Amino acid sequence: MKYWILLLFAITSIKSKAQNPENIIIITTDGFRWQELFSGMDSSIANNKKYNSGDSAYLFKKYWDNDPTQRRKKLLPFLWSTGEANGQIFGNRNLGNTVNVANPYWFSYPGYNEILTGFADTAINSNDFPPNPNTTVLEWLNKQQNIKGKVAAFGAWEAFNRIINEQRSGIPVVAAFDTVTGLNLTLQQRLINSMLLNSYKPWLNDECLDVFTHYAAAEYLKEKKPKVLYIAYGETDEWAHAGKYRSYLDAAHQVDAWIKQLWDWVQSNPQYRNNTTFFITTDHGRGDKIKSEWTSHGSSIDGASEIWFAVFGSKIAAVGEMKNREQLFQKQFAQTFAYLLGYHYKASHPVADPIELKTKK
Repeated sequence: MKYWILLLFAITSIKSKAQNPENIIIITTDGFRWQELFSGMDSSIANNKKYNSGDSAYLFKKYWDNDPTQRRKKLLPFLWSTGEANGQIFGNRNLGNTVNVANPYWFSYPGYNEILTGFADTAINSNDFPPNPNTTVLEWLNKQQNIKGKVAAFGAWEAFNRIINEQRSGIPVVAAFDTVTGLNLTLQQRLINSMLLNSYKPWLNDECLDVFTHYAAAEYLKEKKPKVLYIAYGETDEWAHAGKYRSYLDAAHQVDAWIKQLWDWVQSNPQYRNNTTFFITTDHGRGDKIKSEWTSHGSSIDGASEIWFAVFGSKIAAVGEMKNREQLFQKQFAQTFAYLLGYHYKASHPVADPIELKTKK
């Protein structure tokens, strides 16, 4: 039976090269909880003086509504309008739709490895882990004839140079305070580079503010027009660790606005319009049962393995919030990225099967 399923998948993959989107934009926002994604602002955290700086009135004015479906729209207006109307959003555990990381560590490097390789590698057990020995789906796609040289990654965290293994993969990775390089940089790119190097560094050299990652990636998209673009925002995790709930929510709200900006540009460009998939997710969850643990994650924090994802675009069926009971895993994402481009990703390590997304007929 398994043989026939794999054979059917291979045949479907070959056919899908002509049917599926030719471009994909993968976006992660580090450590953003499913609780806020599906229910919006948590009033118990916003009212706790430990997690606000006298700004609870601001939070309630900007993000509060008694109806959780309205709250989530206030926090993430694009995702819960255009995103939902053009695709599928997974991970509302209140409805029995569950998504988890498969790795046992529940923090960033293992999570990003799992997202990008389809393999929950237990050897990767530290955020200081050296260059990734595993071949990411980005590296594999970059070797395919129609995609080679058209893959790029931008991340706020310096570790993405190691996670994607920039040196071995040959993929341009602009991480933290890396600048965009090249012989013919645009005025915008030169300005972004200069502002980045002269910017405030709240996390020293480990991570830059998301605004620099976003605009560097957006300008690269316009100028180089990659087929595969990965953008990794980081502030949601940093502000959560600092216990600053307003900044955590504002960072998520801003990421939503930036996704809208990217979507609007894609829809205005002939190369990308009606030919591009967006896949949005996170690397790990955070605590919630013990409210003080919303700032934390890791294997000792109950709930930190709980994640979510959203996928939308021209070939994705407009189902909206997924309400069926099912269990999905982060390790399925990598093969799903390849599948959406019409490929079957292969590596020397195990790769989990793709997610069976509902597509337009």
